[in-house]
Order: sequence, then C-alpha cells, then structure tokens
Amino acid sequence: MIYSAIIICFVAAVILTPLVKSIAIKIGATDKPNYRKVHEKIMPRLGGLAIYVSFLIGFLVFLPNTIHYLPIMIGATIIVFVGILDDLFQKSAKFKFIMQLVAATIPVIGGFKIDFITIPFADRIEFGFLAIPITILWIVAITNAINLIDGLDGLAAGIAAIAFLTISGLAVSMGNIPIALISFMMLGSTLGFLIFNFYPAKIFMGDTGSLFLGYMISVIAVTGLFKNVALFSLLVPIIILAIPILDTLFAIIRRIIHKKPISAPDKSHLHHCILKLGYTHKQTVILIYGMSSLFSLAGIMLNRSEMWSSIIILFLILIIVELLVELTGIISESYRPLLKWLKLERVKSR
Repeated sequence: MIYSAIIICFVAAVILTPLVKSIAIKIGATDKPNYRKVHEKIMPRLGGLAIYVSFLIGFLVFLPNTIHYLPIMIGATIIVFVGILDDLFQKSAKFKFIMQLVAATIPVIGGFKIDFITIPFADRIEFGFLAIPITILWIVAITNAINLIDGLDGLAAGIAAIAFLTISGLAVSMGNIPIALISFMMLGSTLGFLIFNFYPAKIFMGDTGSLFLGYMISVIAVTGLFKNVALFSLLVPIIILAIPILDTLFAIIRRIIHKKPISAPDKSHLHHCILKLGYTHKQTVILIYGMSSLFSLAGIMLNRSEMWSSIIILFLILIIVELLVELTGIISESYRPLLKWLKLERVKSR
C-alpha cells in the first residue's frame, strides 16, 4: 500500500504541475526578479497547488474514512488558501502570520500536541496548558523555516523530500503506519513536482508550496515522532530539519546584530552565502541536499542511540554547525572563532 501511495501521488503531481503552470501564467501568479532573488526572468509560481492536490488525491484514496486526521487536512487547506492569496496578491506578513496561527491551532484542538517530555535522570515534565502554545509555536516556526529557505530552484522541495523520507522511515520503525503513509504520500507529491522545479526550474512552488510543505512536516513530526517524548527523541525532528531551522535562527541573529527588523529580508541566507563562495546554482542546491541528508542520518542515529552515545552525537553536531556557520559566513564574515583557534593550534604544532 505504501508503494502504491507514493506512485499515485507522484504520477498525480507529474500530471498536475504543467496544468498548474498554465493556470498560474493565465491568472498572473508569477514571480518577478529583484535584488534578493537569483532568477532573472518572470516565473510562474503557485506550483504548491499541484503538491497539495496530488496529496489530497492520495489521502482520499488511502485514508478516506480516517476522521482522526481530518484536523490536519483542514489546517493544510487553510495554509494552501493563504499561500494562493499571497502568490496572487502579495499579502502582508501580519495577515499570513495570523492565518498560520489559525491553521496551527486546528490540529492542536484535534489532539495533536506535545504534552510532556522526559529528562535523563529525572521525572518527566508535563507541559499542561503550555502544550497548546508550544505545539502551535513549533508548527508556525517550521512552516516559516521552509518558506524562508525557498530561495533556489528545487531547494525547499528537495529538503522537504529528504525530511519526509526520514520521518517516514522513523514512523515505520515506531509502528506508526498511518503517519508513515501520510509522509510517503507527501514524498511522492513533492518528488513529482521536483521534476519541474529542479534547476533550471520551469515553475516555482510559491508560498502555496513552501507554507504547505512546512506545515505538513511540522504536523507529521508532532504526530509521528513526538510520541516518543524522551528529551533526545524530542531533538530528532529538530535535527532532521536542522538546515531550515538554522537558516531561520541565524537570519534572526544576523538581523539583531546589524540592528535590522527581524522580518526585514536580506540576501545572506545559507544558499546566498554558498553562492558567494563560488559554487554554481546547481552545486549549491546539491551541497545543501547533502547537508540535509547528513543531519537526517544524525537524527536517525540519535533516535537509535543510548544516552551517552546521544550526547556524543549531539556534541559532534554542534561542532559541525559551528564550522558551517564560520565557513559560510552566514552570521558575519568576521565571525570565525573556531577556525582561528584551529589555525593558531596548527601554527603552534609546527
């Protein structure tokens, strides 16, 4: 059934994406070049609609009577509607944020939330009424993280596909087959769209796609991975999504350092920084795919490790993150404490 779900959603996306492209051009849902964007010609967007409809087809075929997951679909539909409005009319950040809160609240009301975690050598911590805002914050944060990293052809779709594949595997290992099935359907839909979105892209996913992918990843992680609520297990989905999360976090830090509004756009995201190092468009995307895959692998290892092994893995991840920050200059080109220390130690050893 899982293989059938992937194939049906994949084929549906392959068929629907060219149709959505034609619709986007006719109704004026296009993305114009500017100083922040890499593309140099007007491109149709709204491609996320093909991903959504493909997934919806799979959902109706394979989970037609699953009322339990209806709140997820309602929230997803709201997110897609918001994305369509933004792709057409460029809605304000405030409007999008309010609607994201609404969409995130619906699955939480439906029972999908992080109720507690357990701490090593201690009792579990119950979140109580804080479970609601914590879960809503997680959903909105991941939704926007995928949206922010959607800056190169195929980048957000590829990262999302890697996340869906990883979460699917973990859900299967935990025996959560419905969540694995939903994640596999999202994987098929995303890969079908990626055929048209990889460099050189024929269509962009737009906010319709990036918001929908971010929303689905966040909700699936809450439903499928947070059920094993040990502290290190809580970190697994965060590590799997390390690239978009870190890109968003460092964007906030960077803007605070430079005394700019947190919502102010810039051209210093991870993909911009790698491009500045001299890599081509395609090389940059593939390099970030590789980084996402490594973090996903680390998340899988963390999920299967004992406590002390988990601590070692987390320590290595922190070192890798620090090196990534310093090598790319994502915070500041002058911020290189670890590299300077390593250089100094190398000089001393000589």
